Amino acid sequence: MQHAPVKEEITFDDFAKIDIRVGLIVEVSEVAKSDKLMKLTVDFGDHTRSILAGIKQERDNPKEIEGRQALFVVNLPERKMAGEVSQGMLFDIGYEDKLTPCLACPEKEVPNGARAG
Repeated sequence: MQHAPVKEEITFDDFAKIDIRVGLIVEVSEVAKSDKLMKLTVDFGDHTRSILAGIKQERDNPKEIEGRQALFVVNLPERKMAGEVSQGMLFDIGYEDKLTPCLACPEKEVPNGARAG
């Protein structure tokens, strides 16, 4: 793997603006107009969101992550993609380094909606 240089330094206040939370992936479903996106229905404890993730071609069976907890960025503006609305972003590991991505997840079960950081 070719290691990328460390990004430009940010302040703690910049980092504190990112809201990363644990969510339970309740369902993974197809996005009809996309070859890459899958729709994740995610339980954050006090609410559920639809989050689109480009995992269709990264996994033999994208549904294998149903029932798993993972980290999500939840304070991004909603974004329409392939005719669907995404209400956050799956926080996974590897994509930027051209590795097969894997979930960033807690080592043990924690309450849905717990914040990272």
